[in-house]
Amino acid sequence: MVVLDQGTGWGSAERDGSGIRVQRPSLRDVGSPGRAVDARSPAQGAPVSIASSPVPDPAQVSTIYPPGREDEPVTGDPIWATIRNEVRHDVEHEPALASYLHSVVLSHRRLEDALSFVLASKLESPTLTALTLRDLILAAFDEEPQIGVAIRADLQAVLSRDPACRGYSTPLLYFKGFHAIQAYRVGHHYWTGGRAALATYLQSRISEVFAVDIHPGARIGKGIMFDHATSVVIGATAVVGDDFSMLHEVTLGGTGKEGGDRHPKIGRGVMIGAGAKVLGNITVGEGVKIGAGSVVLDDVPPHRTVAGIPATPVSCPVHAFPALEMDQSFDDRN
Repeated sequence: MVVLDQGTGWGSAERDGSGIRVQRPSLRDVGSPGRAVDARSPAQGAPVSIASSPVPDPAQVSTIYPPGREDEPVTGDPIWATIRNEVRHDVEHEPALASYLHSVVLSHRRLEDALSFVLASKLESPTLTALTLRDLILAAFDEEPQIGVAIRADLQAVLSRDPACRGYSTPLLYFKGFHAIQAYRVGHHYWTGGRAALATYLQSRISEVFAVDIHPGARIGKGIMFDHATSVVIGATAVVGDDFSMLHEVTLGGTGKEGGDRHPKIGRGVMIGAGAKVLGNITVGEGVKIGAGSVVLDDVPPHRTVAGIPATPVSCPVHAFPALEMDQSFDDRN
C-alpha cells in the first residue's frame, strides 16, 4: 500500500512481512518538476498525483565529511538514514551477514561512500584495484553532485515499481540493474570530461560483470529502473528521459545502415518490455508502452502502446506514464 505523506513528501512508513519499518515513496516522489498528471495506484485503484520529486538538493547533502566521529553518518539525507535503519535490522536478524553489511553500509558516512565501495568491489580487476576504482568513483560523485540526485531518484524508482524490492537497501546491496546504471553514470562523467579511455574501460568492465552494455556517451535521465537487466544494450547516441523502466534483453541500438546520430530517443515515462528492440535514430514519445519481444523501427507518438514485429500501435496506455506502473498487459484503452 502506498500512502501519501502530507508533511515530508517522502511517502509513508510501513512494516513489511518481516517487521521491518520501510520508508516507502509516494508515486508523486518520482515525477519531474513542474509536471502533474493523474494516474492510479495499482494497489488501491485510487487516483494519486505524480508531481515533482523531493530528492534532496545536492547542495543540501554534504559531500565533505563534517567534524565528528568517523562512524557518524552525514545527516540531512532521509534515504541514507532509511538504508542504515534497514541494514541494522538485517544485522540483528541475520548475523551471518553482519560483517558484510557493516563493510558495505554501516562503516560509511554517506550513500555515495557506500555505493562507491559496492561498485569498486564488483568492478575491480587484477590490473585496476578496488582502491583505485573507488577513488575514481568518489571523484566523479564529488565533481558532479547531480549524480547523487540521480542515484536517489533511481533508488526511489526501484522501490516504488519493483514488488521484489524490500527497501532502499535492497537495490544498493543486491540489484545489478541499479549497480550497472550507477557505474554507467561514472563512466559518462569521465566520457564527457574528455577521459574516453577510462570511460571505455569502465564500460567494458560493466559489460563483463553485470552483462549490461551501456555506451558511456549515451544520455540517461533519472528515476530509472532496469528490472533484471541481463543483456541490456544501449548505444552511444541514445537518449533516455526521466522516469524510465525496462526489463532484461532490451536493445536501444542502431540499424547498422548509418553512422553519426543513429540510436533511439526515448521520452519520459516510457516502459519497454523484456526482449524488445528499438532500432535506429527514431523518437519514442513520452508515456509509451512497448510490448515484450517487439521490434520498433519507426517513430512512436506519445501515449501509445505498440507491439509486434515490426511494432505497430495496438492501443493507448491507461496510465499516463507506464514506467511508473509497470503494467505489461495490453488491457489498455482503444
